[in-house]
Amino acid sequence: MNSSASRLSLWLLLTPFLLWIVLLVLVPHIQMLRVSFQVRESWDTLAWGLEQYQNFFTESYYWRTFVRTGVMSLFTTFLTLLVAFPIAWYIAKMARGRSKGILFLACLIPFWASELVRTYGWMILLRESGLFSSWLQALGWADGPVEMLYNDVAVIIGLVYNGLLFMVVPLVTTLDGMDENLVEAGYDLGGGHATVLREVVVPWAMPGIVSGCIVVFMLTLGSYLTPVLMGGKDSAWFTEQIFTQFITRFNWEQGAALGVLLLVLSSVMVWLGLKLSGQSLRKVMG
Repeated sequence: MNSSASRLSLWLLLTPFLLWIVLLVLVPHIQMLRVSFQVRESWDTLAWGLEQYQNFFTESYYWRTFVRTGVMSLFTTFLTLLVAFPIAWYIAKMARGRSKGILFLACLIPFWASELVRTYGWMILLRESGLFSSWLQALGWADGPVEMLYNDVAVIIGLVYNGLLFMVVPLVTTLDGMDENLVEAGYDLGGGHATVLREVVVPWAMPGIVSGCIVVFMLTLGSYLTPVLMGGKDSAWFTEQIFTQFITRFNWEQGAALGVLLLVLSSVMVWLGLKLSGQSLRKVMG
């Protein structure tokens, strides 16, 4: 009786999660995959084929944007890690008492606002009449207004900022559990700062690094607002192509195919990251 009741309680607890996975993840992705193989011969006639995927490989603009988005997402993830690691180390190992909570809260506060608000905030700072342009003119480093928006650098700044918290949290969690005696032992054995970082700190923090990189990469790869608003016309992003097919051209078949390809790219990159780092998904998620 107790075993049956425990099993029933477990299934009741898992039901919301299972419904969320099935109805909001599996079913939409299966439907998108199905639509991607449809070929619209007329407004009321559908056939099946690979025409949408052939369009992707024959149209250079599609696959060039696809590759560009993947490369920039990897670069953004790497920059986010470089920025987040010192912050996470300071919070986990150097901050004490209330200051640790205050610093963590300082990282969290910007995310109380939506991505749209955060992106507009950066646009206000980077535009030619913004704060940074005014500082450059006041310091005599610029003769007139400087437009810092609508380029790849602006896009990367916005993406790093939006992904920072998702890199800091797993790093803080991982580093907080590291015994400080390990670091001291590394120095006692003659290791320098770089050696201790490479041989002691990074291996210990690897689950947090991989976890943060996976989340940031997927968020960056699927980002839409930041590349469109801060990049302008010259900073093409693959999600913009998907939006165009679905919303502007009403070509759901082509949009579904592009969405499937983006999902495949994300899955392959996550798998490669786990393999190259020697981590397992269970260990990273734990």
